[in-house]
Amino acid sequence: MDSRRPPLAPAHPTLPEFVRHWAETTPDRRAFTFVEHPAPHSRGVHRTLTWRRLDVRVRALAARLAEEAGPGDRVALLCPQGTEYVTAFLAALAAGLVAVPLYPPGLPGHADRLAGVLDDARPSVVVTTGRARDEVRDFLGADGPRLVVADEVPDDAGRDWRPVAQDPGATAYLQYTSGSTRAPAGVEISHGNVVANARQALSAYGADARPVTCVGWLPLYHDMGLVLSVAAPVVRGLLSVLMDPAAFLHEPVRWLRLLAAHPNAVSAAPNFAYDYCVATVTAEQKEGLRLDGVTALINGSEPVRPGTADRFHAAFAGQGLPPGTHCPSYGLAEATVFVCAARPGEPLRRFALDRDALAAGKALPARPDDPRAVLLAGCGTPAGQRVRIADPVTLALLSEGEVGEIWVQGPNVGRGYWNRGPGDVFGAEFADSAAGPGGWLRTGDLGTVLEGQLVVTGRLKDLIIVDGRNHYPQDVEATAQDAHGAVRRDRLAAFAVPGGAGGERVVVVAEHARTARLAELDVPAVVRAVRGAVSARHGLRLADVVVVPPGTVPRTSSGKVSRALTRARYLEGAYGGQERAATAGAAG
Repeated sequence: MDSRRPPLAPAHPTLPEFVRHWAETTPDRRAFTFVEHPAPHSRGVHRTLTWRRLDVRVRALAARLAEEAGPGDRVALLCPQGTEYVTAFLAALAAGLVAVPLYPPGLPGHADRLAGVLDDARPSVVVTTGRARDEVRDFLGADGPRLVVADEVPDDAGRDWRPVAQDPGATAYLQYTSGSTRAPAGVEISHGNVVANARQALSAYGADARPVTCVGWLPLYHDMGLVLSVAAPVVRGLLSVLMDPAAFLHEPVRWLRLLAAHPNAVSAAPNFAYDYCVATVTAEQKEGLRLDGVTALINGSEPVRPGTADRFHAAFAGQGLPPGTHCPSYGLAEATVFVCAARPGEPLRRFALDRDALAAGKALPARPDDPRAVLLAGCGTPAGQRVRIADPVTLALLSEGEVGEIWVQGPNVGRGYWNRGPGDVFGAEFADSAAGPGGWLRTGDLGTVLEGQLVVTGRLKDLIIVDGRNHYPQDVEATAQDAHGAVRRDRLAAFAVPGGAGGERVVVVAEHARTARLAELDVPAVVRAVRGAVSARHGLRLADVVVVPPGTVPRTSSGKVSRALTRARYLEGAYGGQERAATAGAAG
């Protein structure tokens, strides 16, 4: 019998020790379920591991990995989404190795990044599955690392194996950043970091005091996917239900059905996923769908848009979706993942801010209906860590309402970057010693504190500066995508390129909607609409607007648009926009 309420979690220093604990105390409880969708309209095939079965598989694979690598060696995980991925990750930790969560080389558009990460991490062993073995072997080549096929290791391989005692301060895995604003770098996450962050997230979303089910389709190589779908359930002894990201993208109602099927579901998705559900889930698919048991829906995009939450709740109110389930959150790989979150059951905190004041570093209120207002959601408060706002140049501690760089301090902050050390990112100090001891994480994100809530405004490195004025690219992108129905939502990038006399010009590269064909689209009309809207709302003259087919704007491995890569491709002439940039700017 599978009791819904797990016993209280003990204090263990590492994830493998939690696995052993649950295997001994609740062996027949469900631990991980992977829902596979083998056919286009499949309702899903469930494959489940109990805690006892998970422990058997972790021990077997840990023993096999220990034969191939020594303590501290890196183990790259090139597994498809599934229970084998979970087993491989936990086995690497149990064997005293350093896991490197990645993905098979077949992931479209990410082969170059995968090669770069493998070159940086230099793993001794690569773990994959029988299904992906051939493509992984071909990708690695004859001189690549040793290959272990997780689902071909027999159970009895771990019969005589003894767990390796772990130092909580030792590196457990390398979480490679998504590369949205810079080259990917591996953050060293210790055993203590991931256990602490799992507890912080459980506390923030109310999962430390009541039983929940973690439901997720985020990839397990992504920081939020790994912590919410693996680490947090392991620490608390909760059921984690997984599906493949591709299955969600193909038919998003599958995610909603899993939320409906499991009591007190907690799940996370980026901003675009909620809008995607609103646009694609049909009235027929909504029939019989009940979402009244959902506890928390985490939105961790930067920034979180209140309008997205409003549209999602309006679309599924008829299915009983409770108000207060939308939880805007903030986190980053350097802090394991979780930093701040709005709590389940609380109303969404909305802030209408004056655009010009925000660009000048001040969060001043504006009327929500003012066309020059910026609408942002509060991302709540931290759990088990400290958050401050600093002037990124003077390093002065800023007051509430002042916009600056978000700094974080807590037991979840990583050790530094692999092969790079902590540098000035992980050991920052405020200019005023009265602000407290050093050791702060500089996130590179901009934000402010309003009414006790963290409000994220953008990325420091993405800021567009024209004629001395700051413009947030996501703000420009939001205006551009609302300017014309043919612009595909959340599939566009605004960025600055070098201009004459040392200045900068602003470019927007936007995918057109899938419902429109480029050959039949009135591109000049789309360009005029985008130019006019951005000029009216931001006082910004766009040098170029490039309309491209769906799938052309590059994304990071976590699904966000990569402004840095889009900019690089634009400058390389990949979109054919360079030759007309100057004339287009003059014509605008």
